[in-house]
Amino acid sequence: MTRKKEPIEVLLKPINDFLHKEASGGILLIIFTIVALVWANSPWSDLYHDLWHTYISLNAGDLSLKLSFHHWINDGLMVIFFFVVGLEIKRELLVGELSSFKKASLPVAGAIGGMLIPAIFYTFFNYGTEASNGWGVPMATDIAFVIGILAILGSRVPLGLKVFVVSLAIADDIGAVVVIAIFYNSHISMSALLAATVIVVWLVIINKLGVKSLIIYSILGLFLWLAVIQSGIHATIAGVLLAFTIPAKARINTKGFSEKTKDLLDKFEKAGEHGENVLTNETRQADVMAIEENCEKILTPLQRFEHGLHPWSSFLIMPLFALANAGITLKGIDLGAALASSVSIGIIVGLFLGKQLGIFIFAWLAVKIKLAALPEGVSWSKIYGAGILAGIGFTMSLFIAGLAFTDDSILNLSKLGILTASLIAGIIGYLFLKAALSKTG
Repeated sequence: MTRKKEPIEVLLKPINDFLHKEASGGILLIIFTIVALVWANSPWSDLYHDLWHTYISLNAGDLSLKLSFHHWINDGLMVIFFFVVGLEIKRELLVGELSSFKKASLPVAGAIGGMLIPAIFYTFFNYGTEASNGWGVPMATDIAFVIGILAILGSRVPLGLKVFVVSLAIADDIGAVVVIAIFYNSHISMSALLAATVIVVWLVIINKLGVKSLIIYSILGLFLWLAVIQSGIHATIAGVLLAFTIPAKARINTKGFSEKTKDLLDKFEKAGEHGENVLTNETRQADVMAIEENCEKILTPLQRFEHGLHPWSSFLIMPLFALANAGITLKGIDLGAALASSVSIGIIVGLFLGKQLGIFIFAWLAVKIKLAALPEGVSWSKIYGAGILAGIGFTMSLFIAGLAFTDDSILNLSKLGILTASLIAGIIGYLFLKAALSKTG
């Protein structure tokens, strides 16, 4: 018989369905971006800006860390976002689409072109100016938005194209992390950097020793973040470093898991009658706990961290980041002049035009010289459409802009350029790819 659903399950079903849809993260980002823009241009705009400049202190003995609410999000919560990104990168490098040269060649080639050409375009418009440091802004792709649009296009999108886009975005993230680590850091504190290095070495050692406890890695990760934030290297790099030390091996293999679980289920069946409440049967309670422990052993720490943190990253951290960073006060700004500035033009041309040209040309060259092959069911028009969509920079672009520009006026111009380019790339990319998919049915 089908079990009658509890009232709470019925009430939570729409929420659970929402969380499991691929487009959900992108939808939330859009909503929070609109809220940020409306709030920043409302009669309560002062409250918006004052909120993010409210300082919060963390004191523990001699350690004192005082950051604004904005920095707690960008340098604190975003570390978790980058940790999840690092876990995804590690998984793809180990067993995914970046695990072999043959699999990785096409998306990596596209990602290289999609980073190089936008940076060149931006530099062309801003070389020698005070905004020249922003060349990294149009290099990024926001995977949540892109996947969201592909989800809207539905089942017509071939699996090969989805794999290409996700792999491209992962390779793009690797490039963004490298750029942030090398080019967007302040003065280095050697003592804090040494402390961070020691912690990373300890993380590697306990990995090699077979330690699988998420708590231990979390505690050491917290200390790593504190060391990195004091070192002058941007704090989010701590998330990526931590991710690469997380074990990717399970405690037991699939055969051991299957045999042990079957034995436990047999014991469970023999320990009582059907329909009996498990609360009244201690033997069954023990069997259930053992099955749960067995399930934890078959999942690697990498998988457990990724599955546990991904919803928090997608549905809390990224929307909060958008709310804190997307608010541009347009009052008193000449939009025409702002969009015609070298900063805005460099970002718009870089993200919209540079991304699609760079991805398409480099992917085409990789296939032409036989380094790669087009995925099954994927045409060049679909690759080009994906390249247009990759011009949605948003989250990572806003993040890099915050590192590149200290002048608020330049930062606002960059935000305007990012939002404009992402909007154009999203609309045109959707229409272009929809037409390309219609031609092939």
